[in-house]
Amino acid sequence: MALFQLHIPILDDIKKKGLKPALLAAVDDSIVRFTAGLGINDIRGVLRGDPAPKPNPRVKPHADGFWFHMRPTYYNNLVQPLYPTFRLGWLSVYFMVFETITGVILMLFYTPSPLVAFENMLNIMSNVPLGLFMRDLHKIGAEGMVGVVCLHMLRTFITGNYKKPRQFTWFTGVILLLVTVALSFSGYLLPWDQLSLWAVTIGASMAEATPTPPPLDILGQQWFGDPQFIGTMVNNLLRGGQQFNANGLLRWYLGHVLLVPLVGFIFIGVHYYKVVLHGHSLPPESEKAGEDTAKRVPLDQRTYFMPDILTDELFLVALTTFVLVFGVTFGGYHAPLEPHADPLITPLHTTAPWYFLWLQGMLKLGDKVLWGVVAPGIIVGALVGLPYVEVGPSRRYADRRIGLSVGMIVVIAISVLTFMGTPWYAVSSSVDQEIVATLLPQTHPGPLRGTHYDQLTSGQYNAKDWGSAPTAGLKKLLKIYNDEVEHGKAKLPGVEGIMIIEDWQTGLKKITFRVVWNGGANTFSQDAYLHQDSNYGE
Repeated sequence: MALFQLHIPILDDIKKKGLKPALLAAVDDSIVRFTAGLGINDIRGVLRGDPAPKPNPRVKPHADGFWFHMRPTYYNNLVQPLYPTFRLGWLSVYFMVFETITGVILMLFYTPSPLVAFENMLNIMSNVPLGLFMRDLHKIGAEGMVGVVCLHMLRTFITGNYKKPRQFTWFTGVILLLVTVALSFSGYLLPWDQLSLWAVTIGASMAEATPTPPPLDILGQQWFGDPQFIGTMVNNLLRGGQQFNANGLLRWYLGHVLLVPLVGFIFIGVHYYKVVLHGHSLPPESEKAGEDTAKRVPLDQRTYFMPDILTDELFLVALTTFVLVFGVTFGGYHAPLEPHADPLITPLHTTAPWYFLWLQGMLKLGDKVLWGVVAPGIIVGALVGLPYVEVGPSRRYADRRIGLSVGMIVVIAISVLTFMGTPWYAVSSSVDQEIVATLLPQTHPGPLRGTHYDQLTSGQYNAKDWGSAPTAGLKKLLKIYNDEVEHGKAKLPGVEGIMIIEDWQTGLKKITFRVVWNGGANTFSQDAYLHQDSNYGE
């Protein structure tokens, strides 16, 4: 007699039903467990858009599933189309997850140290399989996330979805907007190149302008007696010292990969909870003034999350991913990487990221404390307090002419300030330096380093004689030089551009750009050294 009998349910099913039916039943049972209630046929019906059977098994995952419980079981038919939500909230979450996945992959090959951070970026771009592709996706995803979150908040304002009872939902949205900007900006410093160092330096300099309260006498001791006390403390916290150093880079790295994402995911959960609690607002024109009918959806006006909303969102995810991949593969988008960070060299026309250009534009208006600290603080405070101050019950466009007009004025003002933040507005720089910087920029290779070493024939050349240059590469370089000199004649009388190429050492050439004006009375000169194995020429 056998001491024990081995009982395997799947073998019993195979004996009773046969191999294929038993395996299909086992797979179906596993899928039901995984989806918290949906079998193979149910999923087929979802993807085909078949009407839900009764009782509806598609409702159960929202109660038992981990992810689906954050989405409403059903929606009003009026919010199923692209308008009024444009699916911007869903896209914002998608970008957050997208950035997390691509960021974790990049973390495997990055060390937050000024000694190796830049070399890590070069290694990712050249030696790591698909490293350049992943870095480009991470960068374009960050840009897209900032844009989508801003559009989502603008859409919410336009449609009046911040009104009662959704005031706190709006507040969590403001926090998520700040988190998004902080995520993107904190990642700027990590490559440790000139662009990252000086863009973040601009932001830190604004934080350094934080005003200090008047002296306070507490228990006979004066506090905050130093007018620069708080600004200096904030600067040291951000930079890790008077200048960005290893401590500063480590702090920004930990904030980028740990602190800010943690806050972001927490508030995404709270934000989604409040959206499900109060329901998706109907289009403003479909509700009576002061009425919120989002939670009261008649049976004949319901669109269930599965299949319609789910398949729409999956399609949107696939389309957005395709656009991102196409943009970095065939669209010419690449994350920039400038020369190694050098705190002793300030590049011309250093600007903040595009989403902070409006802030940089305000700094050009005057005092750094007023326009760099106080004004942004007022703007953030106004966003937080908006639903508690603007308490009109109606969400209809016709009843909100003043609010929508103010919003339009703010958008126009931010657009104008963004232009003011660019180098094309109110930036005074020397014309002679501008001419040379076009040929020999400090932020990227530029035309000189893009010219092949062998094309740089030794000799002295005048830019206006570019047509007689001995090589095609040198002719192209002198043509750019001459065009810049021609543009500068309005401010520099009699300006001429001289280029001197010398064989300095074996395999090393010295190139001197000399800008002369006023008959030789004024001269600006800049040297560059080019090694035959280190330039970017083809």
